Amino acid sequence: MSGHSRRVVLGTGLAAVAAAAMRPAGAFAQEAYPTRPVTIINPFAPGSVSDAAARLVAQSLQDQFGQPVIVENKVGGGGLLAGTFVQRAKPDGYTLMLTASSSFSGAALYKSMPFDPVNDFTHIARIGRFPSFVASDVRLPVKTIQEFVAYAKANPGKLSYGHGNNMGQIVGEILKLRTGADIVRVPYRSSPAGVVDLISGQIQMMVPDFGTGLAHAKGGRIRPLAMFSKERHPELPDVPTMDETVMPGFELTAWCGLSAPANVPRDITQKVSSAVEKALTDPVLRQRFVNAGVDVYYGNPQEFLAFVKFQLTNWTKLIKDSGIQPEG
Repeated sequence: MSGHSRRVVLGTGLAAVAAAAMRPAGAFAQEAYPTRPVTIINPFAPGSVSDAAARLVAQSLQDQFGQPVIVENKVGGGGLLAGTFVQRAKPDGYTLMLTASSSFSGAALYKSMPFDPVNDFTHIARIGRFPSFVASDVRLPVKTIQEFVAYAKANPGKLSYGHGNNMGQIVGEILKLRTGADIVRVPYRSSPAGVVDLISGQIQMMVPDFGTGLAHAKGGRIRPLAMFSKERHPELPDVPTMDETVMPGFELTAWCGLSAPANVPRDITQKVSSAVEKALTDPVLRQRFVNAGVDVYYGNPQEFLAFVKFQLTNWTKLIKDSGIQPEG
């Protein structure tokens, strides 16, 4: 090789280094991300519907990214522990969160929130909603939500309802307020634990995770009384809605999505969101979500952010209407 040729090669290499140094930081992220394991923080216990959703998303992202995607459960405070952890994490796309309505829509349940559900996070993708229903102990002499309310009013203070998330508390308290039923609230750290006590008769009413609750309802171990959506669910076509029965106009949506700390680079946000969209449009994986108790509704970052804002407003009104006093 001649001296001239060597200078040309060397010059080209130096030019490449110079060009790379001038390249925007986002360009590196777009080319490189992810180069190491990604963690999805789930605010609820293993066995919950949100845990199932997190693990389905994690598996698909892992397959698409070629890097491990780990689900880590940080249970406590109705999701506040997990939210605080993610809020403080580095905004590099390696710490994500299975965002759920309990903590991100239920801010009015707390005197002070450790984070802003809208502005302290990068909302990446909406995943779907959790269809929900209220269920009773099969030992009770009731078969409908109307009969349950009548029985509760005839036995003030003798029945109890359990909830493993904020949604269950809101429904329970609104039901008490609107019907005049006196039912004792029993909080649980997770929905599966409450379902166990409902089956054993320790409590008489529960709002279970749909995935877990549906199996027990079809198996005759708990009795589904009413859905929270405005429409009936195809898996429980004979179960009426709250709107049809004891609470006209009532509708409450439990939802989940994928979020990250605020200020994650736009190219990383879009890459993760597109990967979630691909996961949710895959027929096989989509059916797995349905089987786990998730009705799939993808939303891109802009749509998901607008959805989070709307649900926060809607839940806040329901919480105030229910008369629930903020805690902590």
